[in-house]
Amino acid sequence: MLDRYVFGSAGRISPEAPVPVVRVDRVEERPGGAANVAANISSLGVQVTLVGITGDDGQAGFLESALADVCYRCYRLPGASTITKLRVLSQNQQLLRLDYEEEFPANAADRMLEIYAEQLRGATLVVLSDYAKGSLARVETLIGLAREHGLPVIIDPKGADFTRYRNASVLTPNYREFESVAGESLSEDEVCAKARSLCDELSLDAVLITRGDRGMTLVEGAGGEIVNLPAEAHEVFDVTGAGDTVIAMFASALASGYGYREAIGFANAAAGIAVEKLGAATVSAAELNARSGRPAAQKRLQPEELLGALERSRRRGEKIVMTNGCFDLLHAGHVECLEQARALGDRLVVAVNDDASVRRLKGAGRPLQDLDKRLKVLAGLEAVDWLVVFPEDTPERLVQLVNPDLLVKGGDYAPEQVAGAGHVRQQGGDVITLPLVDGCSTSGIVDAIRKTGRGPA
Repeated sequence: MLDRYVFGSAGRISPEAPVPVVRVDRVEERPGGAANVAANISSLGVQVTLVGITGDDGQAGFLESALADVCYRCYRLPGASTITKLRVLSQNQQLLRLDYEEEFPANAADRMLEIYAEQLRGATLVVLSDYAKGSLARVETLIGLAREHGLPVIIDPKGADFTRYRNASVLTPNYREFESVAGESLSEDEVCAKARSLCDELSLDAVLITRGDRGMTLVEGAGGEIVNLPAEAHEVFDVTGAGDTVIAMFASALASGYGYREAIGFANAAAGIAVEKLGAATVSAAELNARSGRPAAQKRLQPEELLGALERSRRRGEKIVMTNGCFDLLHAGHVECLEQARALGDRLVVAVNDDASVRRLKGAGRPLQDLDKRLKVLAGLEAVDWLVVFPEDTPERLVQLVNPDLLVKGGDYAPEQVAGAGHVRQQGGDVITLPLVDGCSTSGIVDAIRKTGRGPA
């Protein structure tokens, strides 16, 4: 679809009818519908090919121009008009929307199907955005072809017949669409039960329900996870295209090697940015990183979860840095060391001593902050990607498990004294010690508090 925006000032009422008169200042053309999904994927730096149906007219030309950064393989249907949505806005408020569309003949989907089949070779994942305009009239065949190539299929569904999407990987309905199929739910448990039943009935991996100001819910099939995320707390300006942003971000994260839990976190953050923009708009990776970074709640991982995250990271060619410590009373020296360590690679793993090991290393009365508090403070640092806890006095076992490209420690250690240094070097990695920050130590801070009599003794 082509989204056309007419901007102007509405300073008076027409003498012909009780309607505002808009003096047009400018006109913008943007990708709409599935084209907006493709534009969002491209803005994240992910290679994408758009397949669909347009008319054979000037609007299709405008659409192609608006998709300069997207590989475009659409079928121009002779004699047809490109679906166009025209919105008239004044002072950034929508006054009127006009839809120019006509139903495509059933055989139009056949030609698009040929183009689609040609694009599956070399693909990583398929997104099917259903707007009930005719392009996905043969959606069962589209799913089947993708599955034959071993590709996951993520679908933004439409209508009350979800059986058409059987054997897809994930459906992403909004809550109204979900209830139109599953029926009204009186509790969160009932929502999840119905979503899981839908997964089982249609052989889906998961259902991702977008819920507006209530966030989103991911429900996997029998035995799988249920993830509820609250909406990002940002000012809602315009919800146009927010669903497109969600599926684009979710699919891009999956294609980049992330799991469902991580992908829904990225999608939720992107949706919070999208609704602050006017009209159908894209969200870039830079905006996402600048806004929220990695959600703190997702940073603490069990060792087996960390291994999965590391595997996905390495598939993307990222350099893994690892450091460790007690981090009892986090101070400027800790922050400086962590920021320098993160700057040496793409991902920083921080191994943290549990309370018992801190007590053995530091003596009675330590730690001053229990493990949960120490982890919460560390998780709030942008430099930290993943946190993992170890009960031993040294992280030697974890270092061998992680196999970092670079092992980093503070300058009070010589490189050969760093736990796990020998293993890292045997695996082709390196060990670096960073200079300490003058005047920064937990013991010094505690001594100063005791001498002044302020704070806990």
